[in-house]
Amino acid sequence: MALLPSLHAKSPPAPNAAAISAAATGFADCPEFFANGRPPAIAPQPRLRALCYDAFAVLHSGSTKTPVYVAQRMNRALVEDANEKRSNRFYADARLPRAERAELDDYKRSGYSRGHMAPAGDMPTAQAMAQSFSLANMVPQSMAQNSGPWARIEQDTRRYAHRARGDVYIITGPVFQGEAGTIGANHVHVPSHLFKLVYDAQTQRAWVHWQANADDATVTRPISYQELVRRTGIEFLPGLQVH
Repeated sequence: MALLPSLHAKSPPAPNAAAISAAATGFADCPEFFANGRPPAIAPQPRLRALCYDAFAVLHSGSTKTPVYVAQRMNRALVEDANEKRSNRFYADARLPRAERAELDDYKRSGYSRGHMAPAGDMPTAQAMAQSFSLANMVPQSMAQNSGPWARIEQDTRRYAHRARGDVYIITGPVFQGEAGTIGANHVHVPSHLFKLVYDAQTQRAWVHWQANADDATVTRPISYQELVRRTGIEFLPGLQVH
């Protein structure tokens, strides 16, 4: 039995006895969202599940009821296709066990936005747009941050992918530092910070937007990929040269 079964695969892949990421066994149906087809290398954790969608992939934690990370591939053509009407129909993903997922009621009157990790504005088709409203793609996010500096970061990332010469890989996720608060009856964890890693496969350059999940957060100078690895303990681009 695989450590991390894919929720799309008809039969889960056999476990790998080598010291590899637990997540690497779960994305057989959507390797295209990862540079060189290799998901981030993370230590095994309980209740991790891989979810493949049309335009992104989610490693979901049943402990925090949020993504660990969300991975995307973008390029000029995909950005030009991203002009779908926003659906705004949030839903709990039925592929996740009820005990491991957020529900719509968790966010009601919580004081937090349902913050997309893979932005709705990046979605190239109507179906991908609808899928982006899965709560598996959400974290409790500061309302002011979500509509302000974070939206600007998302727009800047799209602009970069549009002018890049090839594929750009993006990994977005929450960070939980200190005492994490929760919302709702299902105790959805509230992140202290959010990050967005951008990797240009053509130039091998990477940078990371790192923001406190707070109303007074502003867009600041990106941190390096190496600093992201140091802060999170996760090798997001295993086996790749990063400048």
